[in-house]
Amino acid sequence: MPGGDFSEILTTADVAFLLAFPSLFSIINPIGGALIFSAYTRAFAHPDRLRIAGLVGLYSLAVMFGALWTGAYVLNFFGVSIDALRIAGGLVVALSGWHLLNSGEQHPDRKTVDKQTGAADDDPKQVAFFPLTLPFTTGPGTIAVAITLGAERPRDNAHLLAFFLGVTLAAIANAAIIWIAYRFADRLTVFMGATARQVVVRLSAFLLVCIGVQILVTAVGDLVAQWRIA
Repeated sequence: MPGGDFSEILTTADVAFLLAFPSLFSIINPIGGALIFSAYTRAFAHPDRLRIAGLVGLYSLAVMFGALWTGAYVLNFFGVSIDALRIAGGLVVALSGWHLLNSGEQHPDRKTVDKQTGAADDDPKQVAFFPLTLPFTTGPGTIAVAITLGAERPRDNAHLLAFFLGVTLAAIANAAIIWIAYRFADRLTVFMGATARQVVVRLSAFLLVCIGVQILVTAVGDLVAQWRIA
């Protein structure tokens, strides 16, 4: 392979990584997610929380991979637009944030009460995927960003492989940051103290509601603009 072509391929991979990593990181917000993770898993034992953190990191990586590699094809197959995904996802994020915001005053030992009512949240695997991975960590905003990134792939095979190498490394890096942030979420909350933790968790939950509403408003606005042009 000529040196110039190889250099172009490396440049494509670098550009893809530098485009995908900050785009995914900003929408995932692992630091804010760690506080929500700590609040939502406070009833579990420490080993279970570590296990959940690892599962969330793994599930988040799977979600990002799926959206980057096959998201656009899946949506086209089912006839679902990205705007429809954003509207549905925005509703899910807003409702999940609202639920977390209103459940913040429950006692940290609510797990005892949940066991009496047969709550499914006692299962770490179920909690790890829903709602901690979807929609709190890699929700519709992340999926929409990843699908958009995947849709911008180059046409030729050589640069296509370099592009997917770059975005794949970006997804792996974000998943690793999620795992580290969630794994040490307890230390972060202990450092902050109980009062500051409650304030930040409430603010994070409120911001989650705002993010969901913003995703919904933006998607609806884009649809209205398309209808006016049409």
